[in-house]
Order: sequence, then C-alpha cells, then structure tokens
Amino acid sequence: MNANLPQKTLAISQWLREATGELKAIGIDSARLDAEIILAHTIRKSRTFLHAHPDSDLSPRHVEIADSRLQLRIDRTPIAYIVGHKEFYGRLFRVTPATLIPRPESETIITIIKEVASSHIDPLKITDVGTGSGCLGITAKLEIPNSTVYLTDISHHALKVAEANANHLGADVEIQRGNLLLDFTDPSIDIIIANLPYVSRSWERSPETNYEPAQALFADNNGLALIEKLIPQATSLLSTSGHLLLEADPKQHATIITIAKDNGFTVKEIRDFIIWLTKD
Repeated sequence: MNANLPQKTLAISQWLREATGELKAIGIDSARLDAEIILAHTIRKSRTFLHAHPDSDLSPRHVEIADSRLQLRIDRTPIAYIVGHKEFYGRLFRVTPATLIPRPESETIITIIKEVASSHIDPLKITDVGTGSGCLGITAKLEIPNSTVYLTDISHHALKVAEANANHLGADVEIQRGNLLLDFTDPSIDIIIANLPYVSRSWERSPETNYEPAQALFADNNGLALIEKLIPQATSLLSTSGHLLLEADPKQHATIITIAKDNGFTVKEIRDFIIWLTKD
C-alpha cells in the first residue's frame, strides 16, 4: 500500500484483502493471519471483532498506521516485533529487538518441568540461563508457584524486558546479570533450563531472523560454543539427580549428548528440540 496516496477510508474486509494479497505476493505463508494481527493491534480490537464486523469503516488514521506496520512486515520484520508481544504457553510476553522471539518448540521445556515438579517433594529451585524475554523462567514460576526461579542473561536490555514481563504477569522471580553460570553462586539448583544461541551463521534461515539479536541467536563452533561452556558449569551447580534441559537443533543432539556424558550427565529423554539430562 503506497503511503504517498491520499488518505482513504477502507472497510475492514477491504484492508485485510489488500494486505493479505501483498503479503502472499512476497511468499509469507501466514499472510492472512499476519494482516489480521496487524489490523487488530492497530484498532485495538480482537481478531474476532474483525471477523464479526467486516464492513466497518476504518478511519484514515488507522489506515495510515496499519499501512506503515504492513510495510514493516513486507520488509520481513517479525510480526512479534511489530505488535510488541508474543504468546507463550497461553500468556502474552513483551518482546523487543533486544530479545529472541519465543518459539512454540520451547514450550516442551515447561511440560518437562511440570513433570519433574509432580514427583518432587520439596520446592524446586530453577535457573533459566540466557532468559531473554523471560518466557521460560517466568512461565515455570507461574505454573509452579512454590518454586524459586532465577533468570540470568548477559544482556542488560534483555533483563529489563524480562523484569517488565515478570512484573506484568505477577511472577516473583530473582533476576541476575551474568555470563552463563559463571557468576551464579547457589550450588543446589534442581533444574537448569537453557535456550541458548545455537544457530550457526552458515545455516539457511528465514529473513525474519535478521531482525533478531545476533547475540541471542548465533554461536560459534557450528552453534555449539555456548552449550559446550554451559554443560560443565551446570555440573557443579546442580543438586544430586538434578536436571539440565537444553534446547538445540536435532542435528546437534548427538554432539551435545557426548559432551554431557563426559561431564557426568545421563540422557533421560529427547523430546523434539529438547535434550533432558540428569546429573549422575
């Protein structure tokens, strides 16, 4: 949609149709959904409202704002950065270009934590390393309220986002800045969770990842550099029979498992992208 054209009044259905067409033309599979999210966010209504009122007119100002946001999406800015939030485990988390966008595959970590909690007598101590937006650690705290949860990250900006999310969602968590676990002092953690950067710059990836923080996405040594550092650090901090949950690409799992076994871990289970390790 050309921003230089005179202001116009469009019905909801017409704007959605035109926007969807433009997004489809550049190969965005979620074109209709993205158009609906952009417009609903712009007029501060739900997507259900859009479906129920397709003939309602949009104000020229709303059209202008929606068009500007649509252009960002055409430029392949992730939809989460355009609207400023992303749903994770049924909750909305604020995201900014300082944080990685939460992915659905990471929700498996929460499922595993809840399984551990169901058979654990004492309250759990959980550390979320490289927390980013805080989606994993905050969700763990909200799903298991009697747990103690630490959020750590090397990025000051990411921790500010995590703190804002914790406050907004009412999660009482401890926030610490640190390089992996080097500055962490509690030696009796029950679960360490880590969705660290594990993407190699040599991999094919979507254009949207160009907008995500490189520090939170890429790692050297074919994506394994930070995971290799974390595993021995986790050994000294986990309690007896503690758990280490790592997210990584399945093609990296065999190498990670070898490193983990060399550092005193046993593989309990692999679920999709998640390696579930226990301390021997």
